[in-house]
Order: sequence, then structure tokens, then C-alpha cells
Amino acid sequence: MNKFVYILILIFQFSLAQTAFEKGNQLYQKENYQEAITNYESVLASGKQSADLYFNLANSYYKLHKVAPAIYNYEKALQLNPNDEEIKTNLDFARKMTIDDIKIIPKVGFNKLIEDFTSNYYYDTWAWIAVAFAFLFLAFFVGYYLSATTLKKRIFFTGMFLVLILIGVSVASAFYEKNRKSTEKAAIIFSETTSLKGEPKSTSTETILLHEGTKVYILESIANWKKVQLTDETTGWISDEAIKEL
Repeated sequence: MNKFVYILILIFQFSLAQTAFEKGNQLYQKENYQEAITNYESVLASGKQSADLYFNLANSYYKLHKVAPAIYNYEKALQLNPNDEEIKTNLDFARKMTIDDIKIIPKVGFNKLIEDFTSNYYYDTWAWIAVAFAFLFLAFFVGYYLSATTLKKRIFFTGMFLVLILIGVSVASAFYEKNRKSTEKAAIIFSETTSLKGEPKSTSTETILLHEGTKVYILESIANWKKVQLTDETTGWISDEAIKEL
């Protein structure tokens, strides 16, 4: 009985979230962006998330010229759907609204090649790809077991071997991507202006003045300070309150 009630609650919550999402879309079409944001945020507050939800939320903030929330939500959408060209395009437009012009030093080497490959999908997606290949492996195994001729057995056995490799690649990619996401902690500056300090204290010398919307990478934490690295590899300390982690 308790399980049935729990299922009903989940269905009800999903229904409410879907209704709020659709209402948000309608409000966006009517150019009522602030109300659309309220509905999209309520869906996130219920624990639901998707690339479309973050994308629509980012678009609403972009229309209101709110740089940091727009970039933050485009980045969240891109995490869930790394290959979506529309998200990438809109994110580029949002970044053009930022004040800071920080160069991006490209990564090189073998690790860059691996990262380019694994970042094509979110780690959850890689896991599902591995599951799909596992079913394909089972199908090849059944075909091998039921085959009456040596030629067919060889074909199915070769297929099993290749699919097994693909399963291994998918699982390895999922673990690599999950580990990369957990170690590479990115954040967006939400304060209108904030100082990058040489040391984790307010009296420390200012290294550079940063503005909202700039992306940083968190290296370590001390008290209410985060040591961050910019895309040009400049490092320094920034207040916790100035940033929002992705």
C-alpha cells in the first residue's frame, strides 16, 4: 500500500513539474520572461532537470540581459547535452555580454584527445550506451548458440568480440567522464564585480578585477574562499559568495 501511495505521489509531482514547464514555455512565447523563469525554477526546485529545462531557463534570463544566470544555465544544459549546437550557439551569444575578455589556452596532448571523445556524451549517457551494447552482445551470443553452420558461428563470435570491446570503451568513458566532472569543478561568477586575490583574505592584494558571467575552475577551498583558475591559467582566491558552482 505504501509503495502504491509513493508511486501516486511521484506521478503527481511529475505532472505538476510538466505543467509548470509547459506554462513556462507559454509565458516565454508571450515574452513574459520573469514569470517563465518562476515556473522553470519551480520545476528545478521539485528535483527535475533536463537540458531543455535549463536551456529555456537560460533563454529567459538572456532576454532579460541577466548575464550570469543565462551563462550558468546554458552551461548546465550543455553538461546534459554536450553535442547540442543550439545550446553552444546561445552560450556563445551570452558570453559576448560579459565584460572580461579572458583568453582560452587550449589543452593539448593525449589527454585532450580522450577528453574530446568522452565529452561527446554525459556519463549517464555513456552508461546507457554500455547497457545497449550489452543487449547487443546477448543477441550475438544467442545467434552464436543457435547457429547451425561454422560460418555463422564465426560471424556471431566476431560480433560478440567487437561488441565486448565497445562495452569496455563505453564503461571506461563513463567512469572517465564522471571522474573528470567531479575533479574539474567549474563555477560562474554571479557578483557584478569581484576581486581575484593573491591570498585567501580580504586584505590581500587584488590580482585582477572580474565581472559577472566569467567562468572559473575551482582548485581548492579554505574557509569562505576558493582558489580558482581562469581559462588563461591565471590563478587566485575568490570569495565563496561571488560564484555559483556548476
